[in-house]
Amino acid sequence: MVGLLALAFLIVGVATEATLVRALYSRVDDQLTAAAARVPRGLDRLPPLSPREPRFPPGQVIGTLAAHLRYGQVVYAGVLPEQGQTPPDLGGQEATLLSVPADAVPRSYDLGELGDYRLVARRMPDGDVFVTGLPLAETRETLYLVALVVAGVTVLALAGVGYLGVVIVRRTLRPLSRVAATATRVSQLRLDRGEVELPQRVAERDADDRTEVGQVGAALNRMLDHVGNALQVRQASETQVRQFVADASHELRTPLAAIRGYAEVSRRGGQPVPPEVAHVLRRVESEAERMTALVEDMLLLARLDAGRPLAHDQVDLSMLTVDAVSDAHAAGPRHDWQLDLPEEPVVVVGDSARLQQVLANLLGNARTHTPEGTRVTVGVGVSGREAVLRVVDNGPGIPAELLPHVFERFARGDSSRSRAAGSTGLGLAIVHAVVAAQGGSVAVESAPGRTIFTVRLPASTHRAAEL
Repeated sequence: MVGLLALAFLIVGVATEATLVRALYSRVDDQLTAAAARVPRGLDRLPPLSPREPRFPPGQVIGTLAAHLRYGQVVYAGVLPEQGQTPPDLGGQEATLLSVPADAVPRSYDLGELGDYRLVARRMPDGDVFVTGLPLAETRETLYLVALVVAGVTVLALAGVGYLGVVIVRRTLRPLSRVAATATRVSQLRLDRGEVELPQRVAERDADDRTEVGQVGAALNRMLDHVGNALQVRQASETQVRQFVADASHELRTPLAAIRGYAEVSRRGGQPVPPEVAHVLRRVESEAERMTALVEDMLLLARLDAGRPLAHDQVDLSMLTVDAVSDAHAAGPRHDWQLDLPEEPVVVVGDSARLQQVLANLLGNARTHTPEGTRVTVGVGVSGREAVLRVVDNGPGIPAELLPHVFERFARGDSSRSRAAGSTGLGLAIVHAVVAAQGGSVAVESAPGRTIFTVRLPASTHRAAEL
């Protein structure tokens, strides 16, 4: 706004100054024309280069210049001084006076110490030229004074308008600031999971549809109402799904256990069983075990989604890692399992059983999706106030299109990663859910020849070792 006003003031100032220049110079030219007309037409011819003093017709103003030119020579030249003052010397301005065209058109000239003059030359019938001039000092002073006044008024006006504009705009936009504060508070709420309430609303005074800011506030309130209703519907749907999954998983555990038991009893019974039947029973038992593991994983995820709290005990993460690597070595003896542990035990606050499951799932994922002979290194340490667990393998890596989805449920790799053993697609989802429930985070980086899973957990202050 101040910039636009400055541009407007500049245009007005330039137009004013240009108009004033035209008006003042026009007035000087009129005075100059009148002064030149007073030059007597019947002056006696004077000899060339006569030393006689210049003649000024009656009615000329102080400062009027008069010069008589004949045959390209200055007969006399002088300026009408105030009474009692010595006339200025024009000896050094003869060339300027001789250059004035005798066309009766006023022009501006610089006469050195005398300053700027407006000069006009008229040729008399006898061929002599009379030059008449008026000083421009007062005119220039008037122009400078007007320019200074316009500039000063412009600066003061811009400063006043700028200050008042800031005050008025800030006061006018206070409701918008309150609307923005409400939107900021809403943006800080966790809306991705769990039961969500949106108690934040724009105050009624800031939601008046008669003003532009009020329209924004009213629109924000309507949007929050819509989002709140959608979140309630989502929460109700998620609750039903979780409850169904939990109930179904719980109910499936008993028949699956019965199927496994009957299959094992039939296979180990005293009566001989044909090889084909024995193979079928083994497959039934194997699939029942796999189905049981899937049901247990789904039940665990349902409980975590429901917000069931986990234990918060002092857990020796180093010892858990040693046990997990030992179990992984027994399950995958053809992999190269390596440990990287600090000298001091790393202690975290969490649920020992669930952290053990995190380790088992990460190592099982490395064993399942890498070929035999792959080196898997498990490192434990502390960085700041966090315990850091890293599982690094030099396998083929995770496909780039799958990498953003590895922690989603039932996410599976493509055929480029070995499928020597079955996978439910819930292992890494359980890792993410358990670590998040413990107040930590898990991330993955992968490229051909190197995959790194990094788990960060709150470290205990009792014992720690820098990673």
